[in-house]
Formats: sequence, structure tokens, C-alpha cells
Amino acid sequence: MNWTNQPVGTAPNALTVRASGVIDAGLRQHMLAIYNYMAAGLLLSGLTAYLVANTVLGSAFFAARGQLTGLGWVAIFAPLGLILIASLAAHRLSAPAIKSIYWGLTALQGVSLAALLQIYTGQSVTRTFFIAAAAFGGLSLWGYTTRRDLSGMSSFLMMGLIGILIAGLANLFLASSTIQFAINVIGVLVFAGLTAYDTQRLKEEHLADMDEQAAAKLQIFGALSLYLNFINLFQFLLSFLGERRD
Repeated sequence: MNWTNQPVGTAPNALTVRASGVIDAGLRQHMLAIYNYMAAGLLLSGLTAYLVANTVLGSAFFAARGQLTGLGWVAIFAPLGLILIASLAAHRLSAPAIKSIYWGLTALQGVSLAALLQIYTGQSVTRTFFIAAAAFGGLSLWGYTTRRDLSGMSSFLMMGLIGILIAGLANLFLASSTIQFAINVIGVLVFAGLTAYDTQRLKEEHLADMDEQAAAKLQIFGALSLYLNFINLFQFLLSFLGERRD
């Protein structure tokens, strides 16, 4: 607890202690809600991926192994559209509407994960998931507890993210294994950094007197940020650690 603002030689009064306690409790509740939404989103994505990969539902999205149907392509790109809608209309949409977008996005993301299950063995996917979860947990904990200001990282991380997107589009035509390797390495570093940075940002954005509607929106968007960081970190790690099916 920080009492550095107290006059020298005086003890913190009871009101200061109680106020700090309320803020700390509110922050813990706020961050716990974010992590709960994120975990529920990952669970929904995983369940969708399993159903698409292992039941007749998959025929709606895949004509053959690794071959998407028209609906499959829509499902792959739909999350990007939902992210744009939620971001551009954040002030106009209610918290329940944004929450619905979040659940729809995480469910659709399961189709992309199902495609990975067709490429990599289930054992390597499971192993990589736990490695990604451990890395994410450590990075997020560091972002939450460090006293270092991570805001200076944001511009470099955004530049790295833009670089990944541009290089990825270019490599669709070049099909260079060297470029793809570089993309994967940079991708791991960028989303590792974003995990720590976003955790600290979400912690600092919390306000004790925030109204319920604003807090609910912030929690959903916070969960979405961490969810996307985890999904991308997992996918880039899988490119290194995954074992391809024969």
C-alpha cells in the first residue's frame, strides 16, 4: 500500500486505509471479470473447434481436409468484421450487445482452430496450448505487478504488428519459408509483449467510481484484447512446436 502522499511524521488515517482497500478490492474484481470472460471465450472456441473437427458439423465449413467451403471462408474472416463493428460502434452499443459480439467472435474463431487440428496432431496442439498458457500467465502476471511503465512499448509493438500483417500478405504470393519463419519469430515476440502491455493498460484504466455500464464494456474489451493475444501467441508457437499430420 502506498502512503507516500502522507505528510512526513504522520500515520495514514483510517479513511485513507479504507479507501485504498476499496480501490484494491474493486481492481481485483475488475481484473477477475476480465480473465473470466477471456477463459470462457477460450473454452467456447475450443468446444467449437472440437465439434467442427470431429462431427458432421465440419462438413459445413470444410469440403475436405484443409479445404474450406464458402461458409468456411465467411467464418474465418467474420471475427475481423465483428472486431471492427465492436470497435467503431463501442459508444453506441450497450454492454449486452458488445458481450454478444464477443461470444459470436470467440465461437467463430473455433473454425480457424479446427483448421489447425486438421494440420497438426492433437498431442502437439495440446502440448503447445499448455506452453502458451504458461507463457501467457507469466507475462500477464509480470505486466500486472511490474512497476516499470510499459507504455513506451506500444509504438514498437504496433509497428511489429503492422509488419507482420504486411509480410504475411506479401508471403501469400512469395511463399518463402524464410519470410514465414521471420514472421513466426516476430509474432511470438509481439504478442508476448502485448500480453504484458495490455495487462498493465487494463489495470491502469480501471476507475473506482466507474459506472456499471462503462465497467462492463471495459471488461469485455479487455477480455477481447487478452483473448486475441493468447490465440495469436498460441498459433505462432504452434508453428514451431506443432507436429504435422502425415
